[in-house]
Amino acid sequence: MTTPAPSAGARITVPVALEGRAYDIQIGRHQLCEAAALIAAMAPGAKVAVVTDERVGPLHAPALEACLQQEGIGFTRITVPPGEATKSYAQFTTLCDALLAAKIERDDLVIALGGGVVGDLTGFAAAVLRRGVRFVQIPTTLLAQVDSSVGGKTGINSGHGKNLIGAFHQPALVIADTALLDTLSEREFKAGYAEVVKYGLIDDPAFFDWCEVNWSRIIAGGPERDHAVAVSCRAKAAIVARDEREEGDRALLNLGHTFAHALERLTNYDSTRLVHGEAVAIGLALAFRFSQRLGLCSGQDATRVARHLDAVGLPSTLQQVPGGAGTAQEIVAAMGQDKKVRRGVLTFILARGIGQSFIAHGVAAEEVTAFIEAELAVNGQAH
Repeated sequence: MTTPAPSAGARITVPVALEGRAYDIQIGRHQLCEAAALIAAMAPGAKVAVVTDERVGPLHAPALEACLQQEGIGFTRITVPPGEATKSYAQFTTLCDALLAAKIERDDLVIALGGGVVGDLTGFAAAVLRRGVRFVQIPTTLLAQVDSSVGGKTGINSGHGKNLIGAFHQPALVIADTALLDTLSEREFKAGYAEVVKYGLIDDPAFFDWCEVNWSRIIAGGPERDHAVAVSCRAKAAIVARDEREEGDRALLNLGHTFAHALERLTNYDSTRLVHGEAVAIGLALAFRFSQRLGLCSGQDATRVARHLDAVGLPSTLQQVPGGAGTAQEIVAAMGQDKKVRRGVLTFILARGIGQSFIAHGVAAEEVTAFIEAELAVNGQAH
């Protein structure tokens, strides 16, 4: 995959080619009113429920609702609490009841206005409400724009693990308004960047090279930010089109995530300690060092990945989990509920180098335990 220079100011359209369920991702600054116009054209006469959270709602819902009003679209706003704990049975039930109370019918639309939590919860509710209503993703975090809003994975968490209850339900439209990212904290933006750089590590070494040079400009905004979102979305869209339900190479998108989800579970999804993108950053570094330990990947590449994450200000070691990551045995046990486990055997995404990731089935738990024990023993020293 090539990584051409970004152009300034242009809206970028990335199609997701799924037979009977194709949709577009619209990327660029100040796209909220464009979203309202597209919704009016897509569903004339439909009502809309805007689902957002208590943080995002005051920042962005009024502007979206003003645009909907200009298009003559009737709407209801439904607000949920912020944070990973919202992806729960209780909040799912509350949201479904609120959508029914708003008289959202099968021909209407539900908009998810928020980060990955709002998108996952809202998408799952839309998947089951009246056996399926259309929904639109308007992601407000970098992580959601480049990852969770695209591809139709929806769901909630269980005490047994993350995203274990859910459904595949594709959105009708994704609007990635990159101006909305201006309101993110530095911590949240950098956490989302972990999902951007992941695409270079999977199969696009030229994009990783570009990220090493341009990461600070992505954070600052401008054409580099839009370009990074577009490259990420194109990469995900291509994989989703080939493997919508993760029966094959869509699993590559989980590079670093087997480690990450275990760490999130062991920190009780407490975002004051660890947010998803930070867990992914640690997971990416661990995946490359584990690949190095197994003789698959050079130490040079593993070190380069960790150094880039360190330069951005992302964690890359287990020692950087506030309050501790747990023991090796606890981490491996938490991996036992990973969605890539098959017949009780662990599957990892490993790498032969930067841009050379692959699916590794049947990785021995003993190998993983020994690796994590070694990682915990290094006391966060340079790799």
